[in-house]
Amino acid sequence: MDSKVHHLVERIHASPKLAVIAVAGAGGQALAWLLGVPGASRTVLEAIVPYGRQSMVEFLGHEPAQFVSPETAREMAESAYRRALRLREAQEPVVGLACTATIATDRPKRGEHRCCIATWDDAGVTTYNLKLAKGQRDRPGEEDVVSRLILRALAEACGIEFKLPLGAVDTEQLEVQRTAHANRQSPKDLLQRLLAQTDEESGGRVRAVPLYVAVYPDGRMAADEIPPDPPLAKGGWGDLAILPGSFNPMHQGHERLAQVVSEMLGIQVVFELSVVNVDKPPLEEVEVRRRLRQFQCGWCVILTRAPTFREKAALFPGCTFIIGWDTAVRLVHPRYYGGREETMRAALAEIQAAGCRFLVAGRVHEGVFHTLADVEMPQEFADLFEAIPESRFRADISSTQLRSTR
Repeated sequence: MDSKVHHLVERIHASPKLAVIAVAGAGGQALAWLLGVPGASRTVLEAIVPYGRQSMVEFLGHEPAQFVSPETAREMAESAYRRALRLREAQEPVVGLACTATIATDRPKRGEHRCCIATWDDAGVTTYNLKLAKGQRDRPGEEDVVSRLILRALAEACGIEFKLPLGAVDTEQLEVQRTAHANRQSPKDLLQRLLAQTDEESGGRVRAVPLYVAVYPDGRMAADEIPPDPPLAKGGWGDLAILPGSFNPMHQGHERLAQVVSEMLGIQVVFELSVVNVDKPPLEEVEVRRRLRQFQCGWCVILTRAPTFREKAALFPGCTFIIGWDTAVRLVHPRYYGGREETMRAALAEIQAAGCRFLVAGRVHEGVFHTLADVEMPQEFADLFEAIPESRFRADISSTQLRSTR
C-alpha cells in the first residue's frame, strides 16, 4: 500500500460515515486497503462480494439485465445503503457503495474491460463509469485502478476531497454523474412510495422504498429514521419499545399499555403499523391516513411493510416488542408457520439473534384472563418473553369488540 492510499484510508476512517460495501468482478484490493489500516471498524459495517450469479440475484432480489452497468451498480449501492441502515446501531450517517466490473482474467474477453461504481446515501446517488484500455495492463494492474477509484468514491461520499491518481491512459474515460433524491422529504411521496406494490423505475419488481417511515405527532414524516431526542430515544432501537398493531381502532388500552411499559422500562414507546398483512389485502393510502389521525396526541408511529415479527426484528434490532397474550400464543405455535415447527424455531432464533425481546400483556379470551404463564413455551426461547404483571396492566377491551359495536 503506497503512502497516498494509506493516508486517504486514514482520513476515511476518521470521518463519521459508516459503509456497507459490495464488490463484484474487481475491488477486492480496496477492501484489503480499508481493512488493513487501523480504524476500519469505524468505517466498514459489512463487506459483501456477490461474485456468483445466484449471489448477485439474492443480493439485488432479481437478476439484472446486465451484471456490469451503471444501473446495476446503482441498484447494488441502494441495497447496500438499505443494509447499512439496518446494521447501524444509532443514527450515524451511512453510505452504500458498490462496484461491478469486468477486467482482465486468465482467458481473452471479447467485450470491454470496464467498471461501474456507485455510492448511495441520504442525499443522492453518484455513479462512476470507467472504460479501461484493453490490453494495457494485466489483471493486478486493472484491479489497482478499480480499487483506487473505489477509494475515491468512498472518500467523496464522506466529504473528503482527495483524488488518487488512477494511472489512466489517454484512451480511458471516466464519467461521473451525481443525482439528488427527488422529493425525499415529501410526506406524501414517502407514504405513497412505502405503500406502492411496484415501482416503475424498478421494472415492475416488488420494492418497498423506504424501509419504514417515522410519523411524528405534528404530522412530519421521515424515512428510515430512528425517532430522535427530543422527545424520543437518543440511541438505537435498543432504547425504544415498539407496540405493533392494526389499531382499527386505537383505544385507551393501547395508550395505557404504552404508558405502563414506558414506566416499567424507563424508555420511550412508539407504535408500529404494518401496511401489509399476512392474510389480508395491503392497506390503501386513505385507510392508513385514517388510522394515523388517531395518534395525533403525542405518540410517534412507525409505518412498515413488515407483517411478521421476524421481519420487524430485522428492521429494529435490539428493540422490545409489546404484545398481547394471544400474539405470544401465535408466535410459539407451529400452526402459524404452516404447521412446521422448524420454521417456527428458525424465526424465533432470528428474533433472538437480533437482540429483540417481548413484553407480554394479559388478555381476556372467552371470559378468562390469560397471561404468559398460560403459553406453552419452547424452553430455549423462554428468555425472549417477559410478562407484564396484571397488577400493572389489565384492559378488558379490544379493537375487535369495538368494531363489532359500530
